[in-house]
Amino acid sequence: MPRYDAPAMLADLGATNARFALLSAGKIDSIQVLKVSDYPSLSAAIGDYLDEVQPEKPPRRAALAIACPVHEDQIEMTNHAWSFSKTSLQEQLALDGLTVINDFAAVALGVPHLEPVDYRQIGTGQAEPNQTIGVIGPGTGLGVSGLVPGRERWTALDAEGGHVTMPSFNDREDEVIKRLRYRFSHVSAERVLSGMGLTNLYETLAAIDGVDIRAREPHEVTEGAVSDADPYCREAVNMFCAMLGTIAGNLALTLGAFGGIYIAGGIAPKLGPMFLQSDFRKRFESKGRFRSYLTEIPTFMVTHPYPAFLGLKAALDRPT
Repeated sequence: MPRYDAPAMLADLGATNARFALLSAGKIDSIQVLKVSDYPSLSAAIGDYLDEVQPEKPPRRAALAIACPVHEDQIEMTNHAWSFSKTSLQEQLALDGLTVINDFAAVALGVPHLEPVDYRQIGTGQAEPNQTIGVIGPGTGLGVSGLVPGRERWTALDAEGGHVTMPSFNDREDEVIKRLRYRFSHVSAERVLSGMGLTNLYETLAAIDGVDIRAREPHEVTEGAVSDADPYCREAVNMFCAMLGTIAGNLALTLGAFGGIYIAGGIAPKLGPMFLQSDFRKRFESKGRFRSYLTEIPTFMVTHPYPAFLGLKAALDRPT
């Protein structure tokens, strides 16, 4: 692999925020967070970022993590209008190399590089070394990935598990999902476990009870829950945490994730003690005959602010 004296550019691209950084001499710095809605295209955001940080030499490599499937040359974001051709972007930026991976594959690749201060355990269990790891994270959407050990390195699963069908656990959830099915036809996990999901839960719970409420943005739902200002905000967040436990438990069973399940994304850490005291872990383990199986699998909340950058660095560091 050739050695470069120019920095590499890292970008973690979600539907709300575009996070950029430079990788130089093995260190990640010059981090900036831009609002996706402020830019008509990815190339415009990249140009603004590079104009702002003004690296001594233009990047010759870049690694992008993006919230959508990445198999084709043409990339279409799932929850935003940005689209681009990988080939054209590489030519436009005059790059020797461009790596594009799913955003949660990047988060997964970052997990082995987390320090103990970068995550917090929720509940029981102990991670076993060299075992499969699951990663899930609600934010603007719902990201899901896994990390499979190999002889020399980890392999991240490029998956779209946020779009699996959301199951219900009790009568109240039955009614919520029934009503959401009338709206969306298919009720994916992302329909309830995301920013828009918080709003969907809040509005649907109040509608079931025939209560008129004012419209709230996702951050207002979490704020209303934490402050206990609105009972439907609190119920929505409690249901969100429990449903996340259901999906995380399904992921653990599917992968056999004895290396642990890591909760990333922007929502859970902001809930703080409310998430830690929620039914997340109880629901995670509520799998009937396989309860004892799941009690052995630990769950962790990722508190590192930029885990995808760690994964992008790891992707660039790998020999080709």
